[in-house]
Amino acid sequence: MKSVLETTIEGKTWSAGADYESVNPSNLDDVVATVRLAGPDALRAAAESGRRAQREWAAVPAPVRGQFVAALGRLVAANKETLARLVTREIGKPIAEARGEVQEIVDTCDFFLGEGRRLYGQTVPSEMPDKQLFTFRVPVGVATIITAGNFPVAVPSWYLVPALLCGNAVVWKPAEYAAASAKAFADLIWHAGLPDGVLNLVFTDGQSTFDGLESALAAGLVDKVGFTGSSAVGARIGELCGRHLQSPCLELGGKNPMVVTEDADLDLAVEGALFSGFGTAGQRCTSLGTVIVHESVHDEFVRRFDAATRAATAGAPDGDVLFGPLLDRKFAESYEQYLGWIGEHHTVHGSTGTGRITADNPREGFAGDASKGLFYHPVILDGVRPDDRVFLEETFGPLVGVATYRTLDEAIELANKPGYGLSSSIYTTDPANAFRFRQGIGAGMVSVNNSTSGAEAHLPFGGNGKSGNGSRQSGIWVLDQFTRWQSMNWDFSGKLQKAQMDVAEIVPDTDFRL
Repeated sequence: MKSVLETTIEGKTWSAGADYESVNPSNLDDVVATVRLAGPDALRAAAESGRRAQREWAAVPAPVRGQFVAALGRLVAANKETLARLVTREIGKPIAEARGEVQEIVDTCDFFLGEGRRLYGQTVPSEMPDKQLFTFRVPVGVATIITAGNFPVAVPSWYLVPALLCGNAVVWKPAEYAAASAKAFADLIWHAGLPDGVLNLVFTDGQSTFDGLESALAAGLVDKVGFTGSSAVGARIGELCGRHLQSPCLELGGKNPMVVTEDADLDLAVEGALFSGFGTAGQRCTSLGTVIVHESVHDEFVRRFDAATRAATAGAPDGDVLFGPLLDRKFAESYEQYLGWIGEHHTVHGSTGTGRITADNPREGFAGDASKGLFYHPVILDGVRPDDRVFLEETFGPLVGVATYRTLDEAIELANKPGYGLSSSIYTTDPANAFRFRQGIGAGMVSVNNSTSGAEAHLPFGGNGKSGNGSRQSGIWVLDQFTRWQSMNWDFSGKLQKAQMDVAEIVPDTDFRL
């Protein structure tokens, strides 16, 4: 069943006349939704609407806003299976992963509902008598959130839930190819008791988003920008926000390394590499980029990794599969370009072919009809070198490189070389290796004997370098993205007391000696 989605702000429908079809990537004949794309003026209008609604929402006591978050969590839990199946249909994520993604929203709500009673400031002693100092968290105002579609509901919840809890209004622009999932999540938010205008959903394309954001920032209508997407677009967003003295929350791409030491449990390392490399068909920002394996265990690791990947089930995402299709045609086109980076010095493992899975290029054990969707062979590329594009650049798809090292210092240098800094992993049984790796790696997240993928709602999520500007999502740390610190001093002495000037002094006897 197909739906038609439009941008509606305060009862007015916005459309630039262009339509986008969100198509099921596992069955390209299945159009999930027709999206009527709006122009740049819609994003500005959404920000104006949010500006009108935000002050009243911020006046609602934070514990009461926490009740809204609690209600949202209950609504999402009650609609978990329906929302998960929509996610699977629209972006091709295996149903088990889609259920986990919806659960991530519930977990996020469970955490932040309590923050409504814990938006703590501090009472600070003054250096003056009869004077008291305070700090308060205050909402930033209107936040514009731009999200990718590989996690169409979970990652938006990392922005929307804390932003709304803190008393902000939100303009949300989701990815076009995940528009139906976004609309379903927005419907749940609105039905959880959020007042009109506090959340506005805008369907538009990338250029219109940028132009609309530029206009809204220039008009002083947007106080915070959150963006999840590519490093290249993140750099443009960061530059635009910088012109308006704003620091955006950027969650960008990754080239996430996994180091396998000579003492590692190889079966465990293979299990982690399989999930982080090929789960979601390698289309996570935290997907494994390169396995950096000690030379003494390289051959055995590759043998086991190859066998495990060949044995893994790929296919229709509504079944028990490791991965399904690529998200959208544009990602399939990009992935085919990445396959062109394979050189003569590389050895390909992992499947019965490379490229798109077809009747003429089959994959053993494929579940379903590959001809219907955007299904691609998983690729393990052994022999990658530090100057290879496939080593240095993000390859958004089911491709994992393998390199070797001799010393841990060399492994850390290789892991940092691409310049991304999102997630990383080390498999070792030696605690010294684990701590030396943590100290040397530039990634914002480190796993020991676990995959590069995965997040928990109460742990900070985010990266450095090409992966982000140091901002963090999830847990209490994200509160710094959606609140500003305000200090207040209250002098009840009845006279003007000047700090650093009228301060009483303690006079020690500095000449005293025992």
